[in-house]
Amino acid sequence: MTAIRVLIADDHPVVRAGLRAVLDAAADIEVIGEVGAAEQAVARCTAHPRPHVVLMDLRFGEAPGAATTSAGAAATAEIRALADPPQVLVVTNYSSDADVLGAISAGAVGYLLKDADPAELVAGVRDAAAGRTVLSADVAGRLLARTRNPGTALTPREAEVLALVAEGLGNRAIARRLHLTEATVKSHLVHVFTKLGVGSRTAAVAAAVERGIL
Repeated sequence: MTAIRVLIADDHPVVRAGLRAVLDAAADIEVIGEVGAAEQAVARCTAHPRPHVVLMDLRFGEAPGAATTSAGAAATAEIRALADPPQVLVVTNYSSDADVLGAISAGAVGYLLKDADPAELVAGVRDAAAGRTVLSADVAGRLLARTRNPGTALTPREAEVLALVAEGLGNRAIARRLHLTEATVKSHLVHVFTKLGVGSRTAAVAAAVERGIL
């Protein structure tokens, strides 16, 4: 039986070593490489032997909320755009709605948190290699809540706009960053305020942080 080839992409050497130790204990999994930068993960996926699964962190030296699209999500999208691409399983510390939705929108097959049990990680790699969705209990709960209450859940674009508000950007700067009109930005913010039940930008950010959206 062919072993599942795994590439680990994380900017922390200790985390990479821990993930490798867990996976090396599984007879059907072979770690074929480690990289410390998102762009290195993309490059490695074009080399031989190609991985079947990439374990991808979301942020590589980036602070939470530092960008609307994390380096890990951007790399995931690039990897999934390759011919016959490997599956990407996000393994990260970040579980906000914006992070989860960004990764899934980029094409990740699954999303696990770094505090997952070793057995959950190994099972997740096997499921990812088979193309099956892999979600930690916390992330699955968030997505289920969104489907049950679609009227109160922020869209990915609304979450992007709110993340930039949290950075202190005004409507004009947000419009330039996201290539939107100022009117569209204002419209998104109106929807955000309504869904969060707030009346100001500051209150929206505070509510989003409290609810785990940011």
